[in-house]
Amino acid sequence: MPDTEIKNAIDLLQDLIGRAQRAGADAADAVFVEGVSLSHGRRLGKTEKLERSEGHDLGLRVFVGRQQAVVSSSDRSPKALEELVGRAVAMARAVPEDPFCGIAGPDEIAQDWPQLDMADPDEPAAEVLIERARAAEEAALAVPGVTNSEGAEAGWGRSQVALAASNGFAGGYSGTSHGVSASVVGGQGTAMERDYDFASAVYAADLRDPAEIGRSAGERTVKRLGAKKMPTCRCPVVFDPRVARGFISALLGAISGPAIARGTSFLKDKLGQRIFPEAITIIDDPHRHRGRRSKPFDGEGLANRRRAIIDRGVLTTWLLDLRSARQLHLKSTGHAARGTSSPPGPAPTNVWIEPGALSPQALIADIQSGFYVTEMMGMGVNGVTGDYSRGAAGFWIDKGEIAFPVSEMTVAGNLKDMFLRLVAANDLEFKAGTDSPTLRIDDLTVAGA
Repeated sequence: MPDTEIKNAIDLLQDLIGRAQRAGADAADAVFVEGVSLSHGRRLGKTEKLERSEGHDLGLRVFVGRQQAVVSSSDRSPKALEELVGRAVAMARAVPEDPFCGIAGPDEIAQDWPQLDMADPDEPAAEVLIERARAAEEAALAVPGVTNSEGAEAGWGRSQVALAASNGFAGGYSGTSHGVSASVVGGQGTAMERDYDFASAVYAADLRDPAEIGRSAGERTVKRLGAKKMPTCRCPVVFDPRVARGFISALLGAISGPAIARGTSFLKDKLGQRIFPEAITIIDDPHRHRGRRSKPFDGEGLANRRRAIIDRGVLTTWLLDLRSARQLHLKSTGHAARGTSSPPGPAPTNVWIEPGALSPQALIADIQSGFYVTEMMGMGVNGVTGDYSRGAAGFWIDKGEIAFPVSEMTVAGNLKDMFLRLVAANDLEFKAGTDSPTLRIDDLTVAGA
């Protein structure tokens, strides 16, 4: 967000906060979000969409004692803002008290923050997105064995965020994203298979070549043709980076402050304990330059920082905002995130599993019979017990080599045990904001025929 736009947005928010305090609020904070996006989708050479959207929204949170209310509006006219303030204060007076709510103290807020290079200054023309999608789809369709297309898309977006509070905090930042994807079908009749590939980046210069993305989507699809269903067994399972990041998501949900405060996490008593092998370290870094989920401060105006949430296998922290930290008698970890219409809640930023020492090929070289997973289906993770069961497809490993495609399989286990047996390869790539190298877990139940 350019300096003048930051100042204008912050001035608007501070005026709104002042109005709320004059109307009877003891404290308040406000957030302003503005965004613009451009997207193009095509299928078999024909345009299916070419859309541009622009929008802005602001949210006001007010406190009357320990009562809070949140209201939002896209109307910035003086009359609408006056009504917004009146409605927010009236709502706060009518709701039950929340002993854990409240903004940060003046001594807790961030005083300065880094510049993270999160915004590409150049907005692409529609013709640029059209060409990216065209190149991706044509490259995918050119792969022998590809018989149809589910389409290719290219998109761009820019967002601006400003935050202010009655504790003296005021700040803002902007970010951009570029993306390309392609999805195609191979085979005929009941023997058809589909697959895809994608890429995203903050800067257009960092985006993978669209034709490479298309070729990869086509090659992935063709490799899946002729998939078999294997007998049920226990064996080593290797997870492609595309699906391996799902284990990070399961971990993050289990260490989120609200889940810990409610006692509804299978890791609720594991803080400070080893829950992964010593070779595993997992990083959360909000300050990664050109990171897909970078931000210079958190959603409550607190400083945030890089930390190893898993340090050589040991769980070092929960993910906390102010409210969940107060519930647990701890300090916020600077993980608050918020929109305009709801209170803050904890959320991760750029998270990844640090790469190991072995290549993916070396990771599978000693597997006599196992499963290499490239796609997972369903949401079969129980956050309370850690039980894990998800549909899967990919390839069978025979004598240390990828042998043939398999589908209609299920992988099952318990995350507490699975985490302890996890081995990481050395092929980490930063693609999605939550990233993992290839992972291996031995002795899992694989159910098929």
